[in-house]
Amino acid sequence: MSAQKNDNDESIENTLDEKTANEQDVENTVAGTQNDEATTESPEKNADSLEAQLENAQAKAKENWDQYLRAKAEMDNLRRRNTKDVENAHKYGIEKFANELLPVLDGMAMGLSTEDASAESLREGVELTLSMLGKMMENLGIEEVDPLNEKFDAEKHQAMSMQPNADVEPNTVIAVMQKGYVLNDRLIRPAMVMVSKAVEEDN
Repeated sequence: MSAQKNDNDESIENTLDEKTANEQDVENTVAGTQNDEATTESPEKNADSLEAQLENAQAKAKENWDQYLRAKAEMDNLRRRNTKDVENAHKYGIEKFANELLPVLDGMAMGLSTEDASAESLREGVELTLSMLGKMMENLGIEEVDPLNEKFDAEKHQAMSMQPNADVEPNTVIAVMQKGYVLNDRLIRPAMVMVSKAVEEDN
């Protein structure tokens, strides 16, 4: 009797386990079907999604094209401005020089307009003109190279001759025939000079 009861209990448990397993299989099947339905969109939905992606891509392409056109226009304007600046530099590069030179020309014209000028007044006029020229050159960044009694510098001086001189060290500038000039530290004309050399001793 007891053995039969145990067999019945085991049969009931097996039946319940099978039922539970079948229910689980059904749930899994339903869930899988739902997932498949969720992931499988209708053709209309796919079309709408592709159309939206196409519109976004077209909008981005239009934005990039507009940016390109603006950048190109800016570069064209910059190129035109640079070309104009170069042309103006070639045309009006000496404008500052001309403005500095005009007062000197005015002073010379005024001096020549004076009648019966004495030699002394003419000399004063020349000295004044020379002073104005010196001021003009200073404003333009031009400096004199007057190396008298200085060491000979081949980069700024041009030796015209050499002369023995026991009073100074060899390679000293003892005479300046023509002054040199530099423009903003760039040599535009070397000074023409006479340079000393050692005196040869008599045997």
